[in-house]
Amino acid sequence: MAPTFLFLIILSLTAVRPGATDEKAELSEEDPSEIIAKANEGISTKLVHGDIMPNLDRNAVPCTSRGCKWPKYGRYVYVPVYISTRYTRSERSTIIRALLTFHSTTCIRFVWKRWWHRNYLYFYSGSGCWSSLGRQSRGQLVSLRKNGCVYTGTVQHEVLHALGFHHEHVRSDRDSYVRILTDNIQSGREHNFRKVATNNLGTPYDFKSVMHYSKYAFSKNGKPTIVSRSNPSLYIGRNYAMSYNDIQRVKRLYQCCE
Repeated sequence: MAPTFLFLIILSLTAVRPGATDEKAELSEEDPSEIIAKANEGISTKLVHGDIMPNLDRNAVPCTSRGCKWPKYGRYVYVPVYISTRYTRSERSTIIRALLTFHSTTCIRFVWKRWWHRNYLYFYSGSGCWSSLGRQSRGQLVSLRKNGCVYTGTVQHEVLHALGFHHEHVRSDRDSYVRILTDNIQSGREHNFRKVATNNLGTPYDFKSVMHYSKYAFSKNGKPTIVSRSNPSLYIGRNYAMSYNDIQRVKRLYQCCE
């Protein structure tokens, strides 16, 4: 049976008309990393790098070369999803529309979970905003807390984690582009800035990436924790949606045809 694309059933599911979207449910004045940091503050869930559910069997982005990529069939990568019914129509619409941005720019295709799908993403209102890194086994949780995490950029951020992408500021070559000011980082949050042996897929360091932390992420004193080496006054953050490089990385990792 051919997969049922989200864009074929969005009207029957949400009855959303073009132009009728609740903008407050889609956009925020804050950068996704700031939203995530606030939503995850004080939660008991054990996370690494701020919003990643740890998996002791896998090691961040390098796992994409060892089995945590989503499989590709023909031209497309089909990722089954289930969205909790606890979300309102507007919240479900926001999540769906964020998923559809991958359809229009990459070969990722989100499809509704069916009984035969063993691996899938389960979007639910958990304790904060977080996801696992890369494809996991069976139902893979993506937490998007109601009244705090359901924004386009935040959904894209967590989905990119689920597709196998890490934060931009921890990529392997970050020291050539940013300085991490450890003296300004909250005690116990230093692990959120540890560099990772990432596959950067031949794309440049990107301050506009939706995966980049803000300049003041996890600051204990209101001073910057991340500064650009070439321009220390550069404001980092306010990245509300996937950048050109974010999209290119998805296309390169999953070998999307132009």
